[in-house]
Amino acid sequence: MNPLEELDHGIQQHLGETVFGLHELIHALIIAVVARGHALLEGPPGLGKTLLAKSLAAALAGRFTRVQGTTDLMPADIIGTHVFDEASRKFTLHPGPVFTDVLLFDEINRASPKTQSALLQAMEERQVSLDRQTYRLPPAFLVIATQNPHEFEGTFPLPESQLDRFMMRIEVAYPAGEDERHVLEHYGTIASVEGPAAGAAIGTTLGPEAIAAARACADRVHVSNEILEYILALARASREQAQIALGLSTRGAIALLRAARVAAGLRGGEFVTPDDVKRVTPWVVPHRLALTPEALLEAVHGRDLAATLLERVVVPR
Repeated sequence: MNPLEELDHGIQQHLGETVFGLHELIHALIIAVVARGHALLEGPPGLGKTLLAKSLAAALAGRFTRVQGTTDLMPADIIGTHVFDEASRKFTLHPGPVFTDVLLFDEINRASPKTQSALLQAMEERQVSLDRQTYRLPPAFLVIATQNPHEFEGTFPLPESQLDRFMMRIEVAYPAGEDERHVLEHYGTIASVEGPAAGAAIGTTLGPEAIAAARACADRVHVSNEILEYILALARASREQAQIALGLSTRGAIALLRAARVAAGLRGGEFVTPDDVKRVTPWVVPHRLALTPEALLEAVHGRDLAATLLERVVVPR
């Protein structure tokens, strides 16, 4: 078992004590973490998106902060602000919650577009600019955001530039019958309202060293020229699709390559196959496709167009 598989097994085991029936979603989050990408969890309220994000943050054994998306949230509430210190007669930075290892932005689409844009530089460059000064964020900086479907009341659509900075958008659906029964049995008592303690049952095998070893393992996975051409062909096809106004960006193609590389390592593979690319495409591509007005009127979904791209592009041998 390689370091990637060990990390996947350890996190699945620990998170399985607090969330139920979400093995595939946890697998996707692990890919995002190892590939140094940010993750967006989307689904109706009350399905455990926040609990899943908190549990994963605890498993990563780093500093953790949380921001609750509201309409009156301001950029300074995320980045921080300079405050005049009477003792030193200087302005000092009071850092906001963005200065952390794992930032959970709960219900991000309830924040205004102005506030959402405060994360653009942080998510791409892992640094923030404030009052003509630039501050570096921790090397392990990771954003896990949750959002309700856009048609819900009091939400704002995320700008295309911010969606493109999320490596993955993971849809959280209603649990299967047996899984939902386990949830009721586990959280049906009054005492369970307090929830699991932060960092509970987290072993040392899930710390920064394990993540670094997993990333090194992923970098050793070979990517052939044929796979590179396959990913480039998918990107070009998305830009030529009639129902897509804005196709896959270069950043999106890089994210697809990195995610496929990690997916290959998680199955114990030494090289990336087209099946690895196909597996991660539903998480990496659909949210990056801006549809034409006609496609929106026809209620076409990005995941359907992503599936069409996989059918049309010739798979390399």
